[in-house]
Amino acid sequence: MSKFTRLGNQLYTGKKSIDFVGRRWTWYAISAVVIVAAIVGLSVRGLNMSLEFTGGTQYTVTVSGSADQPLADKVRTSVGNTGVEAAADPTVTTAGAHNLIIQIKSVSTTENNTVLKAIKSTTGATTDDISQDHVGASWGKEVATKAVQGLIVFLIAVTVFIAMYTRQWKMSVAALVALAHDVIITVGIYALVGFEVSPATVTGFLTILGFSLYDTVVVFDKIKENTKNLRATKRSFAAACNLAVNQTLVRSINTSIVALIPVAAILWVSAVQLGTSTLKDLALALFVGMAAGAYSSIFIATPLFVQLKSREKDVVDSERRAAQRAKQADPYAHVPSFAEGMEVDDNGEPPAEANAPEEHAFRGRTAPQTRGPVRDSGAAGRPQPSRQTRSKRGK
Repeated sequence: MSKFTRLGNQLYTGKKSIDFVGRRWTWYAISAVVIVAAIVGLSVRGLNMSLEFTGGTQYTVTVSGSADQPLADKVRTSVGNTGVEAAADPTVTTAGAHNLIIQIKSVSTTENNTVLKAIKSTTGATTDDISQDHVGASWGKEVATKAVQGLIVFLIAVTVFIAMYTRQWKMSVAALVALAHDVIITVGIYALVGFEVSPATVTGFLTILGFSLYDTVVVFDKIKENTKNLRATKRSFAAACNLAVNQTLVRSINTSIVALIPVAAILWVSAVQLGTSTLKDLALALFVGMAAGAYSSIFIATPLFVQLKSREKDVVDSERRAAQRAKQADPYAHVPSFAEGMEVDDNGEPPAEANAPEEHAFRGRTAPQTRGPVRDSGAAGRPQPSRQTRSKRGK
Protein backbone atom coordinates (compact mmCIF):
# COMPACT_ATOMS: atom_id res chain seq x y z
CA MET A 1 0.00 0.00 0.00
CA SER A 2 2.91 2.33 0.77
CA LYS A 3 4.25 1.87 -2.78
CA PHE A 4 0.85 2.71 -4.22
CA THR A 5 0.62 5.79 -1.99
CA ARG A 6 4.11 6.87 -3.02
CA LEU A 7 3.21 6.37 -6.69
CA GLY A 8 0.10 8.50 -6.20
CA ASN A 9 2.17 11.28 -4.67
CA GLN A 10 4.67 11.14 -7.55
CA LEU A 11 1.87 11.28 -10.10
CA TYR A 12 0.29 14.24 -8.30
CA THR A 13 3.53 16.24 -8.13
CA GLY A 14 4.54 15.41 -11.69
CA LYS A 15 7.69 13.44 -10.80
CA LYS A 16 6.15 10.53 -12.69
CA SER A 17 3.66 10.88 -15.50
CA ILE A 18 1.65 8.64 -17.80
CA ASP A 19 1.12 10.17 -21.22
CA PHE A 20 -2.66 9.90 -21.56
CA VAL A 21 -3.01 12.88 -23.90
CA GLY A 22 -0.05 12.16 -26.18
CA ARG A 23 -1.14 8.55 -26.81
CA ARG A 24 -4.77 9.40 -27.42
CA TRP A 25 -4.93 7.56 -30.75
CA THR A 26 -4.04 4.33 -28.95
CA TRP A 27 -6.94 4.81 -26.54
CA TYR A 28 -9.26 5.77 -29.41
CA ALA A 29 -8.31 2.57 -31.25
CA ILE A 30 -9.02 0.39 -28.21
CA SER A 31 -12.42 2.01 -27.72
CA ALA A 32 -13.19 1.70 -31.43
CA VAL A 33 -12.54 -2.06 -31.37
CA VAL A 34 -14.81 -2.55 -28.34
CA ILE A 35 -17.55 -0.35 -29.81
CA VAL A 36 -17.46 -2.19 -33.15
CA ALA A 37 -17.79 -5.52 -31.31
CA ALA A 38 -20.73 -4.10 -29.34
CA ILE A 39 -22.46 -2.84 -32.49
CA VAL A 40 -21.95 -6.18 -34.26
CA GLY A 41 -23.39 -8.04 -31.28
CA LEU A 42 -26.33 -5.65 -31.15
CA SER A 43 -27.07 -6.00 -34.87
CA VAL A 44 -26.66 -9.79 -34.96
CA ARG A 45 -28.29 -10.89 -31.71
CA GLY A 46 -30.37 -7.86 -30.79
CA LEU A 47 -31.67 -7.04 -27.33
CA ASN A 48 -33.73 -9.47 -25.29
CA MET A 49 -36.51 -7.12 -24.26
CA SER A 50 -38.54 -8.03 -21.19
CA LEU A 51 -42.28 -8.47 -20.86
CA GLU A 52 -42.72 -4.83 -19.81
CA PHE A 53 -41.49 -3.65 -23.24
CA THR A 54 -42.82 -6.30 -25.63
CA GLY A 55 -46.04 -7.35 -23.93
CA GLY A 56 -46.95 -10.89 -22.95
CA THR A 57 -48.43 -13.06 -20.19
CA GLN A 58 -47.35 -13.35 -16.57
CA TYR A 59 -48.34 -16.23 -14.30
CA THR A 60 -48.14 -15.94 -10.52
CA VAL A 61 -48.15 -19.41 -8.95
CA THR A 62 -48.62 -20.11 -5.24
CA VAL A 63 -47.09 -23.46 -4.26
CA SER A 64 -47.72 -25.44 -1.09
CA GLY A 65 -44.06 -26.12 -0.45
CA SER A 66 -41.03 -23.88 -0.68
CA ALA A 67 -40.64 -21.80 -3.85
CA ASP A 68 -36.89 -22.25 -4.13
CA GLN A 69 -34.51 -21.98 -7.07
CA PRO A 70 -34.49 -25.71 -7.96
CA LEU A 71 -38.27 -25.60 -8.38
CA ALA A 72 -37.97 -22.46 -10.52
CA ASP A 73 -35.45 -24.25 -12.74
CA LYS A 74 -37.79 -27.23 -13.16
CA VAL A 75 -40.68 -24.95 -14.12
CA ARG A 76 -38.50 -23.11 -16.63
CA THR A 77 -37.51 -26.39 -18.27
CA SER A 78 -41.05 -27.73 -18.27
CA VAL A 79 -42.57 -24.60 -19.81
CA GLY A 80 -39.76 -24.32 -22.36
CA ASN A 81 -40.34 -27.92 -23.52
CA THR A 82 -44.06 -27.45 -24.23
CA GLY A 83 -43.38 -26.71 -27.88
CA VAL A 84 -45.06 -23.31 -27.66
CA GLU A 85 -42.84 -20.87 -29.54
CA ALA A 86 -43.77 -17.90 -27.34
CA ALA A 87 -42.80 -19.91 -24.24
CA ALA A 88 -39.51 -21.28 -25.55
CA ASP A 89 -37.46 -18.98 -23.30
CA PRO A 90 -39.56 -18.23 -20.20
CA THR A 91 -38.44 -16.06 -17.29
CA VAL A 92 -39.07 -17.70 -13.92
CA THR A 93 -38.32 -15.93 -10.65
CA THR A 94 -39.15 -16.55 -7.02
CA ALA A 95 -41.28 -14.06 -5.07
CA GLY A 96 -41.37 -14.67 -1.37
CA ALA A 97 -41.37 -18.10 0.23
CA HIS A 98 -44.28 -19.68 -1.72
CA ASN A 99 -44.68 -17.76 -5.02
CA LEU A 100 -43.25 -18.20 -8.50
CA ILE A 101 -43.54 -15.63 -11.30
CA ILE A 102 -43.43 -16.96 -14.88
CA GLN A 103 -43.25 -14.60 -17.84
CA ILE A 104 -43.66 -15.54 -21.50
CA LYS A 105 -44.61 -13.76 -24.72
CA SER A 106 -48.20 -13.32 -25.86
CA VAL A 107 -49.93 -16.66 -26.56
CA SER A 108 -53.26 -17.82 -27.91
CA THR A 109 -55.91 -19.54 -25.80
CA THR A 110 -54.78 -23.02 -26.84
CA GLU A 111 -51.12 -22.23 -26.17
CA ASN A 112 -52.09 -20.70 -22.82
CA ASN A 113 -53.81 -23.93 -21.78
CA THR A 114 -50.69 -25.91 -22.75
CA VAL A 115 -48.48 -23.69 -20.60
CA LEU A 116 -50.90 -23.92 -17.66
CA LYS A 117 -50.86 -27.70 -17.88
CA ALA A 118 -47.06 -27.74 -17.71
CA ILE A 119 -47.03 -25.40 -14.72
CA LYS A 120 -49.61 -27.49 -12.83
CA SER A 121 -47.83 -30.78 -13.48
CA THR A 122 -44.49 -29.39 -12.29
CA THR A 123 -45.59 -27.43 -9.23
CA GLY A 124 -48.65 -29.40 -8.18
CA ALA A 125 -50.68 -26.18 -8.10
CA THR A 126 -54.38 -25.99 -8.92
CA THR A 127 -56.22 -23.51 -11.10
CA ASP A 128 -57.10 -21.42 -8.06
CA ASP A 129 -53.39 -21.16 -7.17
CA ILE A 130 -52.50 -19.55 -10.51
CA SER A 131 -53.28 -15.96 -11.49
CA GLN A 132 -52.65 -14.47 -14.93
CA ASP A 133 -51.84 -10.94 -16.04
CA HIS A 134 -51.71 -9.91 -19.68
CA VAL A 135 -49.48 -6.98 -20.70
CA GLY A 136 -50.36 -5.34 -23.99
CA ALA A 137 -47.74 -4.31 -26.53
CA SER A 138 -49.00 -0.71 -26.47
CA TRP A 139 -48.19 -0.39 -22.77
CA GLY A 140 -44.72 -1.81 -23.42
CA LYS A 141 -44.12 0.74 -26.15
CA GLU A 142 -45.16 3.51 -23.78
CA VAL A 143 -42.63 2.28 -21.20
CA ALA A 144 -39.90 2.27 -23.86
CA THR A 145 -40.87 5.77 -24.99
CA LYS A 146 -40.73 7.11 -21.43
CA ALA A 147 -37.30 5.54 -20.96
CA VAL A 148 -35.96 7.22 -24.10
CA GLN A 149 -37.48 10.55 -23.04
CA GLY A 150 -35.81 10.26 -19.64
CA LEU A 151 -32.46 9.58 -21.31
CA ILE A 152 -32.81 12.61 -23.61
CA VAL A 153 -33.76 14.90 -20.71
CA PHE A 154 -30.76 13.61 -18.77
CA LEU A 155 -28.34 14.31 -21.63
CA ILE A 156 -29.71 17.84 -22.13
CA ALA A 157 -29.38 18.56 -18.41
CA VAL A 158 -25.80 17.23 -18.47
CA THR A 159 -24.87 19.48 -21.39
CA VAL A 160 -26.31 22.59 -19.75
CA PHE A 161 -24.73 21.80 -16.37
CA ILE A 162 -21.21 21.23 -17.70
CA ALA A 163 -21.40 24.27 -19.98
CA MET A 164 -22.48 26.50 -17.08
CA TYR A 165 -19.97 25.00 -14.64
CA THR A 166 -16.90 25.05 -16.87
CA ARG A 167 -18.03 27.82 -19.26
CA GLN A 168 -16.54 25.78 -22.10
CA TRP A 169 -18.88 24.06 -24.51
CA LYS A 170 -16.06 21.81 -25.71
CA MET A 171 -15.96 20.18 -22.28
CA SER A 172 -19.66 19.40 -22.70
CA VAL A 173 -18.99 17.77 -26.07
CA ALA A 174 -16.15 15.66 -24.64
CA ALA A 175 -18.31 14.58 -21.69
CA LEU A 176 -21.23 13.62 -23.96
CA VAL A 177 -18.94 11.58 -26.21
CA ALA A 178 -17.68 9.74 -23.11
CA LEU A 179 -21.28 9.09 -22.02
CA ALA A 180 -22.22 7.76 -25.47
CA HIS A 181 -19.13 5.56 -25.33
CA ASP A 182 -20.33 4.03 -22.04
CA VAL A 183 -23.92 3.49 -23.19
CA ILE A 184 -22.95 1.81 -26.49
CA ILE A 185 -20.54 -0.58 -24.77
CA THR A 186 -23.07 -1.47 -22.06
CA VAL A 187 -25.88 -2.08 -24.56
CA GLY A 188 -23.55 -4.17 -26.73
CA ILE A 189 -22.54 -6.34 -23.76
CA TYR A 190 -26.23 -6.86 -22.97
CA ALA A 191 -26.82 -8.04 -26.51
CA LEU A 192 -23.82 -10.39 -26.46
CA VAL A 193 -24.65 -12.11 -23.15
CA GLY A 194 -28.40 -12.23 -23.86
CA PHE A 195 -29.52 -10.77 -20.53
CA GLU A 196 -33.07 -9.47 -20.47
CA VAL A 197 -33.59 -5.72 -20.76
CA SER A 198 -36.09 -4.70 -18.10
CA PRO A 199 -37.07 -1.40 -16.44
CA ALA A 200 -34.36 -2.23 -13.88
CA THR A 201 -31.87 -2.17 -16.76
CA VAL A 202 -33.00 1.33 -17.72
CA THR A 203 -32.47 2.40 -14.12
CA GLY A 204 -28.99 0.93 -14.30
CA PHE A 205 -28.25 2.85 -17.51
CA LEU A 206 -29.21 6.17 -15.92
CA THR A 207 -27.13 5.32 -12.85
CA ILE A 208 -23.98 4.58 -14.83
CA LEU A 209 -24.39 7.81 -16.77
CA GLY A 210 -24.39 9.69 -13.49
CA PHE A 211 -21.34 7.77 -12.27
CA SER A 212 -19.40 8.42 -15.48
CA LEU A 213 -20.34 12.09 -15.43
CA TYR A 214 -19.22 12.42 -11.80
CA ASP A 215 -15.77 11.00 -12.58
CA THR A 216 -15.41 13.16 -15.69
CA VAL A 217 -16.35 16.36 -13.86
CA VAL A 218 -13.67 15.69 -11.22
CA VAL A 219 -11.00 15.43 -13.93
CA PHE A 220 -12.31 18.51 -15.74
CA ASP A 221 -12.29 20.49 -12.50
CA LYS A 222 -8.61 19.68 -12.06
CA ILE A 223 -7.95 20.66 -15.69
CA LYS A 224 -9.66 23.98 -15.06
CA GLU A 225 -7.39 24.56 -12.06
CA ASN A 226 -4.17 23.59 -13.88
CA THR A 227 -4.88 25.68 -16.98
CA LYS A 228 -5.95 28.81 -15.11
CA ASN A 229 -2.57 30.54 -15.60
CA LEU A 230 -0.39 28.70 -18.09
CA ARG A 231 2.28 31.44 -18.18
CA ALA A 232 2.95 31.04 -14.47
CA THR A 233 3.08 27.24 -14.57
CA LYS A 234 5.35 27.27 -17.67
CA ARG A 235 3.53 24.23 -19.10
CA SER A 236 1.78 23.71 -22.37
CA PHE A 237 -1.98 23.23 -22.38
CA ALA A 238 -1.66 19.53 -23.23
CA ALA A 239 0.91 18.99 -20.46
CA ALA A 240 -1.31 20.73 -17.90
CA CYS A 241 -4.31 18.58 -18.89
CA ASN A 242 -2.22 15.42 -18.80
CA LEU A 243 -1.00 16.38 -15.31
CA ALA A 244 -4.63 16.76 -14.22
CA VAL A 245 -5.44 13.21 -15.32
CA ASN A 246 -2.38 11.87 -13.48
CA GLN A 247 -3.32 13.80 -10.35
CA THR A 248 -6.81 12.28 -10.27
CA LEU A 249 -5.78 8.82 -11.47
CA VAL A 250 -5.37 7.18 -8.06
CA ARG A 251 -8.64 8.67 -6.86
CA SER A 252 -10.48 7.39 -9.94
CA ILE A 253 -9.05 3.89 -9.49
CA ASN A 254 -9.94 3.77 -5.80
CA THR A 255 -13.48 5.06 -6.42
CA SER A 256 -14.07 2.56 -9.23
CA ILE A 257 -12.80 -0.42 -7.23
CA VAL A 258 -14.89 0.49 -4.19
CA ALA A 259 -17.99 0.85 -6.41
CA LEU A 260 -17.39 -2.32 -8.47
CA ILE A 261 -16.78 -4.77 -5.61
CA PRO A 262 -20.36 -4.73 -4.19
CA VAL A 263 -21.87 -4.63 -7.69
CA ALA A 264 -19.79 -7.67 -8.68
CA ALA A 265 -21.03 -9.49 -5.58
CA ILE A 266 -24.66 -8.73 -6.48
CA LEU A 267 -24.06 -9.88 -10.07
CA TRP A 268 -22.52 -13.15 -8.90
CA VAL A 269 -25.32 -13.94 -6.46
CA SER A 270 -28.13 -13.00 -8.86
CA ALA A 271 -26.69 -14.64 -12.00
CA VAL A 272 -25.00 -17.76 -10.56
CA GLN A 273 -26.69 -18.63 -7.29
CA LEU A 274 -30.22 -17.36 -7.95
CA GLY A 275 -30.14 -18.26 -11.63
CA THR A 276 -32.47 -15.47 -12.72
CA SER A 277 -33.50 -12.32 -10.94
CA THR A 278 -34.28 -8.68 -11.61
CA LEU A 279 -31.11 -7.90 -9.66
CA LYS A 280 -29.14 -9.54 -12.46
CA ASP A 281 -30.34 -7.00 -15.01
CA LEU A 282 -29.49 -4.06 -12.78
CA ALA A 283 -26.13 -5.46 -11.62
CA LEU A 284 -24.83 -6.17 -15.12
CA ALA A 285 -25.68 -2.68 -16.32
CA LEU A 286 -23.99 -1.15 -13.28
CA PHE A 287 -20.86 -3.30 -13.51
CA VAL A 288 -20.20 -2.83 -17.23
CA GLY A 289 -21.20 0.84 -17.18
CA MET A 290 -19.03 1.74 -14.18
CA ALA A 291 -16.00 0.02 -15.67
CA ALA A 292 -16.55 1.73 -19.03
CA GLY A 293 -17.19 5.07 -17.27
CA ALA A 294 -13.89 4.90 -15.38
CA TYR A 295 -12.09 4.17 -18.65
CA SER A 296 -13.80 6.91 -20.65
CA SER A 297 -13.23 9.65 -18.05
CA ILE A 298 -9.48 8.96 -18.10
CA PHE A 299 -8.71 7.82 -21.64
CA ILE A 300 -11.44 9.44 -23.77
CA ALA A 301 -12.86 12.64 -22.29
CA THR A 302 -9.62 14.53 -21.52
CA PRO A 303 -7.66 13.59 -24.70
CA LEU A 304 -10.71 14.53 -26.80
CA PHE A 305 -11.07 17.86 -24.99
CA VAL A 306 -7.39 18.67 -25.63
CA GLN A 307 -7.85 17.76 -29.28
CA LEU A 308 -10.88 20.05 -29.58
CA LYS A 309 -8.93 22.91 -28.00
CA SER A 310 -5.72 22.36 -29.98
CA ARG A 311 -6.45 25.06 -32.60
CA GLU A 312 -7.32 27.88 -30.21
CA LYS A 313 -4.87 30.79 -30.08
CA ASP A 314 -4.15 30.57 -26.34
CA VAL A 315 -3.44 26.86 -26.60
CA VAL A 316 -1.19 27.31 -29.64
CA ASP A 317 0.71 30.10 -27.86
CA SER A 318 1.25 27.93 -24.79
CA GLU A 319 2.61 25.12 -26.96
CA ARG A 320 4.96 27.56 -28.70
CA ARG A 321 6.24 28.98 -25.40
CA ALA A 322 6.86 25.48 -24.06
CA ALA A 323 8.77 24.55 -27.21
CA GLN A 324 10.90 27.72 -26.97
CA ARG A 325 11.77 27.03 -23.35
CA ALA A 326 12.87 23.52 -24.26
CA LYS A 327 15.25 24.86 -26.94
CA GLN A 328 16.91 27.62 -24.92
CA ALA A 329 20.71 27.15 -24.60
CA ASP A 330 22.45 27.36 -21.23
CA PRO A 331 26.19 28.29 -21.40
CA TYR A 332 26.68 26.68 -18.02
CA ALA A 333 24.93 23.44 -18.84
CA HIS A 334 28.22 21.49 -18.98
CA VAL A 335 31.37 22.44 -17.08
CA PRO A 336 34.35 20.13 -17.79
CA SER A 337 35.99 18.79 -14.69
CA PHE A 338 38.98 16.61 -13.92
CA ALA A 339 38.65 13.47 -11.87
CA GLU A 340 41.33 11.20 -10.40
CA GLY A 341 42.27 8.41 -12.79
CA MET A 342 41.22 10.35 -15.90
CA GLU A 343 43.52 9.92 -18.91
CA VAL A 344 45.62 12.96 -19.95
CA ASP A 345 47.46 13.84 -23.13
CA ASP A 346 51.15 14.76 -23.51
CA ASN A 347 50.56 18.28 -22.18
CA GLY A 348 48.83 17.00 -19.04
CA GLU A 349 45.36 18.05 -20.27
CA PRO A 350 42.25 15.83 -20.34
CA PRO A 351 41.42 14.48 -23.83
CA ALA A 352 39.03 16.49 -25.97
CA GLU A 353 36.24 13.89 -25.69
CA ALA A 354 36.31 14.26 -21.89
CA ASN A 355 35.27 17.91 -22.26
CA ALA A 356 32.60 17.22 -24.87
CA PRO A 357 29.09 17.98 -23.60
CA GLU A 358 26.69 15.08 -23.27
CA GLU A 359 23.81 15.72 -25.66
CA HIS A 360 21.37 13.60 -23.71
CA ALA A 361 22.03 15.49 -20.48
CA PHE A 362 20.70 18.92 -19.51
CA ARG A 363 17.71 18.55 -21.88
CA GLY A 364 19.59 19.43 -25.08
CA ARG A 365 21.47 22.52 -23.86
CA THR A 366 25.01 23.01 -25.21
CA ALA A 367 28.12 24.66 -23.81
CA PRO A 368 29.78 27.60 -25.69
CA GLN A 369 32.87 27.01 -27.82
CA THR A 370 36.21 27.77 -26.16
CA ARG A 371 38.23 30.62 -27.76
CA GLY A 372 41.65 29.89 -26.26
CA PRO A 373 43.54 28.69 -23.22
CA VAL A 374 42.92 30.33 -19.87
CA ARG A 375 45.71 32.82 -18.94
CA ASP A 376 46.51 34.82 -15.83
CA SER A 377 44.63 38.11 -15.71
CA GLY A 378 46.60 41.40 -15.74
CA ALA A 379 44.35 42.71 -13.01
CA ALA A 380 45.84 40.30 -10.51
CA GLY A 381 48.59 42.77 -9.45
CA ARG A 382 46.37 45.83 -9.11
CA PRO A 383 45.53 47.18 -5.67
CA GLN A 384 42.06 46.05 -4.75
CA PRO A 385 39.52 48.46 -3.22
CA SER A 386 38.88 48.21 0.49
CA ARG A 387 35.97 49.37 2.58
CA GLN A 388 36.64 52.40 4.79
CA THR A 389 34.57 54.55 7.09
CA ARG A 390 33.00 57.70 5.70
CA SER A 391 35.29 59.99 7.73
CA LYS A 392 38.43 58.54 6.10
CA ARG A 393 37.23 58.48 2.51
CA GLY A 394 39.00 60.87 0.13
CA LYS A 395 42.03 61.34 2.42
